[in-house]
Amino acid sequence: MLFHIQCVDRTDAGTLRPDTRPLHLAYLEKFVPRIVTAGPTLTEDGKPTGSVFVIDLDDAAHAQRFCADDPYAQAGLFASTRIERIRQVLPSARE
Repeated sequence: MLFHIQCVDRTDAGTLRPDTRPLHLAYLEKFVPRIVTAGPTLTEDGKPTGSVFVIDLDDAAHAQRFCADDPYAQAGLFASTRIERIRQVLPSARE
């Protein structure tokens, strides 16, 4: 199942994002075959404001666990996280 995950950084996060980034990227490496797209959301001048993922996971429980185990989440970077199941239509729909 495909999930869209939107994480919004805390405005008072300070250096949590750059400090935790190496652990976050190492964590994501385990999911590369399942990730459709992933990356930071940005301000107009290119500063990170959060993270977005489209990822293929078995079910909502796995999506919750994926989010909870992310080093960014464990460090307390996110003010909020939203997980929604989606259906890919373009390009080439997945069943």
